Amino acid sequence: MAKLPVPAEQIIQNFGPHLNYAPKEGFYGKDEPDKVVKTHCCFCGMQCGIKLLVKDNRVVGFDPWMEFPFNEGRLCPKGVQRYLQNNHPDRLLHPVKRVEGKGFEPAGWEEAMSTTISEIQRIQQTYGKDAFSVLSGVSLTNEKSYLMGKLARVALQTKNLDYNGRLCMVSAGAGNKKAFGLDRASNTYADLKHAEVILIAGANVSETFPTLTHWIWQARDNGAKLIIVDPRVTPIARTADVHLDVRPGTDSALYGAMLNYLVQHDLLDHDFINQYTSGFADSMEAVKDYSLEWASAVTGISVEKIRQAAELWGRAKTSFLLHARGIEHHTKGVENVSACINLVLATGRIGRPYCGYGTITGQGNGQGGREHGHKCDQLPGNRDITNPEHRKYIAGVWGIEESVLPGKGYTAYELIEAIHRGEVKGLLSICFNPLVSLPNNQFVREALEKLEFYVAIDFFLSETARHADIVLAGSLHEEEDGTVTTAEGRVTRIREAVTPPGEARKDTDIILEIARRLGAGDKFNFSSSEDIFNELRVASKGGTADYYGITYEKIEQHMGVFWPCPALDHPGTPRLWEDRKFATPDGKAHFVPVSYREPAEVTDQDYPVVLTTGRVVSQYLSGTQTRRIGKLVDQYPEPLLEVHPEMAVRYGIAQGELVRVITRRGAADFHANIVETIRKDTVFIPYHWPGKKSANQLTIGTLDPVSKIPEFKVCACRLEPQGRQSIGVADSNAYASD
Repeated sequence: MAKLPVPAEQIIQNFGPHLNYAPKEGFYGKDEPDKVVKTHCCFCGMQCGIKLLVKDNRVVGFDPWMEFPFNEGRLCPKGVQRYLQNNHPDRLLHPVKRVEGKGFEPAGWEEAMSTTISEIQRIQQTYGKDAFSVLSGVSLTNEKSYLMGKLARVALQTKNLDYNGRLCMVSAGAGNKKAFGLDRASNTYADLKHAEVILIAGANVSETFPTLTHWIWQARDNGAKLIIVDPRVTPIARTADVHLDVRPGTDSALYGAMLNYLVQHDLLDHDFINQYTSGFADSMEAVKDYSLEWASAVTGISVEKIRQAAELWGRAKTSFLLHARGIEHHTKGVENVSACINLVLATGRIGRPYCGYGTITGQGNGQGGREHGHKCDQLPGNRDITNPEHRKYIAGVWGIEESVLPGKGYTAYELIEAIHRGEVKGLLSICFNPLVSLPNNQFVREALEKLEFYVAIDFFLSETARHADIVLAGSLHEEEDGTVTTAEGRVTRIREAVTPPGEARKDTDIILEIARRLGAGDKFNFSSSEDIFNELRVASKGGTADYYGITYEKIEQHMGVFWPCPALDHPGTPRLWEDRKFATPDGKAHFVPVSYREPAEVTDQDYPVVLTTGRVVSQYLSGTQTRRIGKLVDQYPEPLLEVHPEMAVRYGIAQGELVRVITRRGAADFHANIVETIRKDTVFIPYHWPGKKSANQLTIGTLDPVSKIPEFKVCACRLEPQGRQSIGVADSNAYASD
C-alpha cells in the first residue's frame, strides 16, 4: 500500500522542501566559469533563452541570452532563480525505497530496478496489462515525452498512459483541432506588435508569462487597443482599454453575445467566411438571441463594456486573440475555446501579418509534449490512437504489429477514479505531482493509498512521491540534451550543461533501462537524445505535427525551427494559414456552434460564493521546484484568499484574518488579503501549495466531456471567518499577487 511510511513532518525534515539561496557574493566560479551554455528556462511555455554558467560541474549562475529572438535576454523572477535547483540540498542523489516506520532509505540501482520490474510484472501477470499505468508530464523534452509514450505502449503494453498536460492545454488543443485541424498558435508573438486590437482572455500574462508582455507593450506603443477578460484586475488588466470582469464560468455567453453583435452590425469578413470557412450559419443560429443585455445579466459585465469590446474587435484591421487556462479550466473549456475562435474567423483576421490567434502554453513543453504520444488518445505527430491508418504507421516505425498496439486509455483524473474502482493497481510517474495539481486531492490521496505498487522518477521528493514504494533519482532540465517546443511552435534546443550529481541518472537512461529489463531493449536502442529525436522525426512524418524536416543542426543554425516542417529543405512555418488551406478534411476553417450552459457547480444558499484559482508570479504549477527557492518563496510565502472589500464587510473579515473556505469537497483555512482587484461575488486562491494550504482540497473533479480537463476555475463555496490573524499579514499587502 502506498501510504506514507512515517508522518509527513519527518519526511519534510529529511527531504524538504527546504529553501535554497545564493550566497550574497554569488557562488564560487560565476565570474570565471568553465563554460557558458546557451539553453532555455525550465518553466513556462515561453521557453526564454538563457545562458547557464558552469563551474566544476555545477550551475553557479546565469547570463542573459540577448540574441534569442523571443525574450531578447529578458527573464521573469522564476527564470532568474531557476539555476538554484542545481545546487539544492533537497536533491535526490540516489534511489530511495520506502521502509515502514522509518521513511525513505537509500537503495542501490540494482535493488531499485529489480523491485520495480518484478512488481510491474507481478501486477500485469495477476490483473492484466492495463492494470499498470503511467502518468507523465510536459516539462519533459520532446525526446522524453516520445519515450514515455513508447515505453507505455511497447514495453509495458498498457493503454493507461496520460500526462499532466491534461490539466493544461487539452481544451485548447481540442478546440484548435475542431476549427483548424491542427493544434498550434497561428503566429509568432512578433506579430503582436502591429496588431490594432489585442484580446487576452483568461490569461494573467504579467505574472504567469511576464516576458510576453514585451510584445504587448510594443503593440501599445504602436497604438494598439487592449481588451482583457478576467474576473480579477490583474496587472495587465490595469493597463487595458476595456477590462471585462467576467463572472467565472460564463465566458461563452460573453463571446456568443459579441459574435451576435458582429452579425447584427455587419462587422464581418464575408469573403473570408464564404470562401474559407464552414459552419457559419449554424454558429449564428446558436447565438442569435444573445443580446448584450442578456450577456450582461449572465456575466456580470456592463452592457457598455461588452459593446465597446465588440466594436473594437469588429472594426480593427489587424488583431490578435490570446487565451490561456482562465477559459480552458472548465467543464466547457473546449466550447469556450471554440467561441473565441469563432470571433477570429468571423472577422477573417488570421493567416496574414499582424492578424493572429494563439493559446498561451503554460508548461515548459506544453506544446511539444502534447504532440508526440504520451496522451492516452494520441500517437506521435499528433496522430489519433483510434485511427487505423495512424496506428499502422506508428506500429511500422516501432517495429511491432498493429494488433498489439494498445488502444485509448483513461485520462489523468479518470485514472485516479479507476484506481478507486480497483481496475488499476500500479503506477509509474515522472514529472507529475497529482496530489497537489489534481482537483479534490483528498480523493487523489486515497487513490495513491490503494495502489499495490508505485514508482516515481523525480529529482526532488514531491508530495506525491512521498507515497511511492521506490523513487528513482532522475535529472534536471539542464542535465540532458533535447528539444522543447515553445508556445509559438518554435522547436528549440535544450543543451546539457552539467551531469546529474551523486548516483542520480538521466531520465532517459532510466526509461531505457526499464524498457530493456521488460524485454523491449531491441525497440529502445538509442545512444543519444539526438537518436531519439531522429526517430521522433520519422514517427511524426505526415502527421499534423510534422517535425521530419527539423534536425538538431538546423535548430542550432536558426535558433529554432517552427513546425510543420515536412522536409529537410523546408524552412519551417512561423505563420500558419497564409495559403488559406486549413488542415481539416474539407480544407476550410470550421466555425463551431456554441450555446451557453452553466458550470458544473453553481452558487446556492449553502454555498453562495464563487471560488476560482490560479497562479502567482513567483511560483510555478505544483511548486515542486519553486517552493524550494528562497527568494521566490519570500516573494509569496503562502496562499492568500483574495476577497473584495464589500464581501469582507459582509462577512466581517479583517485583513490577514484566517478564513475557512468550505466547498462540497472539504474545507481549508487561508489568511485573507482584502483587495479591490476581484469581483464582489468571487474569491481567489493560488494553487501552488500542498496539504492544508492546497486550494485543490476544494476544487471539483468534474471534467470537460471532450478534453477531460477538470473545472479548476469555478466552484461554489462559503466563507467562515475564524477570528485569528497572522503576524505580518494583517497590516501588510506584501504577499499580494496583484
